[in-house]
Amino acid sequence: MKKKRTTIKDIANVLNISAAAVSKALHNDSRISERTKENVRQVAKNLHYQPNHLASALRSGKSNLVGVIVPRTNSNFFSSVIQNIEEVLNEKGYSIIITQSNESYDKECKSIDTLLYTQVDGIIASMANETVALSSYEKIKSKGIPLILFDRGENDLNVDYIGIDDYNSSHLIVEHLVKNGCQRIAHIGGYKRTRIYNNRIRGYVDALKKHKLPLDAELLTEGNLTIEDGRIKMTQLLSLKTRPDSVYVAGDYAALGALQVLKEHKIRIPEEISLVGFGNEPFTDMVTPKITSVDQHSAEIGKQAANTFLKYVENDSTEQRLNKIILAAELIVRDSSNKKTPL
Repeated sequence: MKKKRTTIKDIANVLNISAAAVSKALHNDSRISERTKENVRQVAKNLHYQPNHLASALRSGKSNLVGVIVPRTNSNFFSSVIQNIEEVLNEKGYSIIITQSNESYDKECKSIDTLLYTQVDGIIASMANETVALSSYEKIKSKGIPLILFDRGENDLNVDYIGIDDYNSSHLIVEHLVKNGCQRIAHIGGYKRTRIYNNRIRGYVDALKKHKLPLDAELLTEGNLTIEDGRIKMTQLLSLKTRPDSVYVAGDYAALGALQVLKEHKIRIPEEISLVGFGNEPFTDMVTPKITSVDQHSAEIGKQAANTFLKYVENDSTEQRLNKIILAAELIVRDSSNKKTPL
């Protein structure tokens, strides 16, 4: 049998006082004596009472909960962002509810509906790879709930956004490879429909033009940037009549898959093919060779996202505005692309 949930009325019956008095005592109301408050707390503890936050939020219009939506939690980038969001918000009395879309649009929509039902005070999100339609995010805005996007977001929503300069990140990578003697640079990118990956592709294309390098369509691919995807795309690049001399991958997990294939084919890295990833995941500094990657300043993104939400609370405003915080990316050069003697 399902155990009945303890209510305020149950506590009131034990103490022979009104439910209203119990509620006031639990909320530390100054009109209730300290002795009554202590009695209420003790009975609540004995009966394993758990407050109904949803009911409380409906009454007060405030839940002190913030929803955080990420594509996945098994990424150092997203886990670091979450940790820093939580640290900042906890100091201000907020708790967070974490959901992950697993890159699924449908799951992302369900997460948004669940968070709205839970009466969260705000939502901080990074979009799934599959997301094209923005109706679920428009729903958040229509309810007057602050929406802050980070890493992945769309300008059409006209909401606050925190991320790095993806376009210039590609310039940094291409210029680094060119300085190391690379001339035939391939790009394993994310799907162009996602803004950050589109910006990385644009940056890659423009950087090639800047250095008067040819843009070869067979060297530019799109995918979901998983390890397996990196393996597949790297295998395709190796099958070309003229192989690339370097590969820039828009995500570290796919870069790891690419690295596996290169090593399986006994290709010397970086002497024959240089490799650069994106995200600066911890494993990039642990594999052999260590993978050059772009640091996305995850801790700072998390703090900025949390503080952006708090500005709405402090200003008592739900009016959305386009406030972009773009952080400069940092290229961490390691063995996979750092040739001792440029060709």
